[in-house]
Amino acid sequence: MHTIQTHIEALLEAYIFYEIKRFDIKGREYPLTFSKSYIVDIDPRNYLLGYRDGDSGHILVNIVYFELPRQKYGVTIGKTDNQEAAFIATKADEKKYTQVTENMNAPETRERELAPLRKIRDNYDKMVISFDCDLTQTQDGIKILIALNMLLT
Repeated sequence: MHTIQTHIEALLEAYIFYEIKRFDIKGREYPLTFSKSYIVDIDPRNYLLGYRDGDSGHILVNIVYFELPRQKYGVTIGKTDNQEAAFIATKADEKKYTQVTENMNAPETRERELAPLRKIRDNYDKMVISFDCDLTQTQDGIKILIALNMLLT
């Protein structure tokens, strides 16, 4: 276990992986466990796991994670009850909650992505970013954005 932790720390120090902490939105605290890591270049992942055609949703999450700091946001993973609100992006007095999904056209996917954001009771921006969504308007005060539009701003 110590060797694995040493390797992970080396990857973090080499800026190959970036660690992101979870934030409990209801409890307003950072739990000591359950951080996530995002990889700068997905090619090693593809090499080790093989290229998987159905992985574009995970790739989009990775892209959005790195785009938010480029736009000068600090980023954490949000958690409400047992659901994850993908990213909490903050800078100065601005905050936004962001879910990311490959496709939001199926009603069950749309509900899965909107549900955690509906539970957040503050008035900061909430949005879902998707590669593909026939619904590009606001739902219950939650903006729905096409990924390409978000990345080009």
